[in-house]
Amino acid sequence: MTFRISGRAGVLAAAVGGALLVPAVVAATPAAATTPAVSCTSAKAGLADKLKKDITAALANRKGTVAVGLYDRGTNTTCTLRATTAYDSASSVKVTVLATLLWDARKHNRYLTATEQSLAKAMITQSDNTATSKLWKQLGVTKVKGFLTAAGMTKTVPGANGYWGLTQENVTDEQKLLKLVTAKNSVLSDNSRAYILKLMGQVVSSQRWGTPAGAPSSVSVHVKNGWLQRSTHGWRVHSLGTFNGAGHDYMVTVLTQDNSTMDYGVTTIQNVAKAIHKDLVPVTSGVTRYTPTTQPREAFVAVPPQA
Repeated sequence: MTFRISGRAGVLAAAVGGALLVPAVVAATPAAATTPAVSCTSAKAGLADKLKKDITAALANRKGTVAVGLYDRGTNTTCTLRATTAYDSASSVKVTVLATLLWDARKHNRYLTATEQSLAKAMITQSDNTATSKLWKQLGVTKVKGFLTAAGMTKTVPGANGYWGLTQENVTDEQKLLKLVTAKNSVLSDNSRAYILKLMGQVVSSQRWGTPAGAPSSVSVHVKNGWLQRSTHGWRVHSLGTFNGAGHDYMVTVLTQDNSTMDYGVTTIQNVAKAIHKDLVPVTSGVTRYTPTTQPREAFVAVPPQA
């Protein structure tokens, strides 16, 4: 019996007296999977290396797939991890919904109606899904896409068939959104930005978990979270936060999936957040750091029952 390897696919053919028998596939040796590394840059000497080391340490031995974005204006510091990986948005998309509503109202030179203000407040501060669905339906996917284009959020894909919680988002685009919300720009008016930040600063205590963990009392906190369990990739748990004060102005996005439970994902996010706040804003004794609720909650999102 003779053997020959045929072609790139590595097919092993066994031949007896010139007759070809059933081929067997020779498994190619897979390339070693490389885990993405945290990447940081900063205008402040030593800060990038410290953040990279501490964020990496915060994620050590944590299961799940984690994406991180950090931008600090004062020190021109940026950190990223899996910045272009797409995640189901869950309730974190609600900031985009509100931004779209305000962007569209400005285009038509009008204020939000009393009903729209009521829905917006419920959507952000309580993560109310019914309110979100009403605004999503009112706006329509075309307007949402219009805002995404204006905001440069080129990789964000609105969820189909009214399932706003299945919008595909990544760290790069969410950080673009938070930058728009926190600095003067041509997409969102100053009043619109102030309104978004006001509502993100009034989120109910049971939903103020995630990126605010470890923030010093000297900075103001604005947050919007989301979570969702599906049959693939387990729990998605996300947190968007902006922080301003004591000479600091920074924003953090952490998106996660493949978590065994919601609480597991929350802990992963908060480990990362604590490292970031500690490195960016060292505090003197007497300045307390924010400790989120031990019973994190978030409203369920509008998604199909099976996926």
